[in-house]
Amino acid sequence: MAPLYKKALIIGATSGIGEALASRFHAEGTSVIVTGRRREALDAFVAKHPGSIATTLDVTKLDSIATFAAEITKKHPDLDAVILNAGIQRPLFFDRPNGVDLNIFNEELTTNYVSFVHLTAALLPHFQKLSKEEDKDTSLVYVSSTLGLLPTLVRAPGYCATKAALHSFVMTLRQQLEDGGYPRVKIVEVFPPAVQTELHDTKHQPDLVNGGEIGMPLAEFIDRMCEGLRRGDEQFAVGHGEPWLKDGGFENTRVTMFKQGQKGIKEALKRFVKG
Repeated sequence: MAPLYKKALIIGATSGIGEALASRFHAEGTSVIVTGRRREALDAFVAKHPGSIATTLDVTKLDSIATFAAEITKKHPDLDAVILNAGIQRPLFFDRPNGVDLNIFNEELTTNYVSFVHLTAALLPHFQKLSKEEDKDTSLVYVSSTLGLLPTLVRAPGYCATKAALHSFVMTLRQQLEDGGYPRVKIVEVFPPAVQTELHDTKHQPDLVNGGEIGMPLAEFIDRMCEGLRRGDEQFAVGHGEPWLKDGGFENTRVTMFKQGQKGIKEALKRFVKG
């Protein structure tokens, strides 16, 4: 099978979806650069996948992201895809005494959303350059969650909110690039269901027992995510959220309303915006 990309940077590849996706890309012939905080996990990945490249990155250290992006794109000018996948999920119980640790909320917000914005700002000029100067297709793929569309997991309100914020950001980013003349910079958003990864492990959510067994098997999810990437969909869900993005689904309707509203908004702003 032909590789999806020439060279892909996977943000958050020390476990779970990121690691499994990087492994699949490598097997199909994509050159992969894996990142994460745990050096030992990155080294183990490289040992299993000859030719892959690993570099440590803690996405919560926002001040380091611009330097990281500059170094990566300088060393790898052929980088044509980035998978933004890092994420954490923690319970927050506002109905209980001492049930909320705002430090945990801040960590979720930074990891799941703010870091993605910083990474986008730092990496996007490289992809825009490839698109304009070298006439190449590039992709920024955001791994979100169906909980960003419908926050049914009320035990994790911070997580749901970060994914909703990410979805809003991705929609407007895609529109800005379309308006700015960058059709070859593709902005893709994937909405997984619960997937069997360490996201739900007891070490992260102490009140859960065997949390790693919650959700869709990881291998099945990776198969279906790669199918969606190959179809070329700009946004797609896997699992129970799939009907939401099809004709008649509430998210499909919302996207249609968003696109229809752009013309009116632009006309209304003309007399207020300079340049």
